[in-house]
Amino acid sequence: MPEVRITIGGRQFEVACQEGEESYLHSAAKMLDDEAQVLSDQVGRMPETRMLLMAGLLLADKTAAVEDKIGEVRAELAEREAELAGLRNVAVEPERIEVPVVPQSVTDTLAELAARAESLAAEVEEKATT
Repeated sequence: MPEVRITIGGRQFEVACQEGEESYLHSAAKMLDDEAQVLSDQVGRMPETRMLLMAGLLLADKTAAVEDKIGEVRAELAEREAELAGLRNVAVEPERIEVPVVPQSVTDTLAELAARAESLAAEVEEKATT
């Protein structure tokens, strides 16, 4: 188990961690050191345990705020997904197109004209052969 030396609030600490987690430990220590530095700048020198406690509480407060924000974003995302799902389930009515019906009188008239045209064609053909 590797031993890592970290500095928080100007004080050095030896900390053990799992193999391969050294970079995570350094990252976490930096966050804690940044908070300790803010405390040191505001309050001045304080006992090690109090400095670590206060820096930890400041980080916990930031973490709680981030978790609250994540909760809000998740709720908003769920809302948007529900809206989207609702839109997917909306049946779209097809556009209704009405084709006018040809009145029966027009159909009858066209049939009569066709019959006359055939009759005239037959007469012309008959006269042409005689």
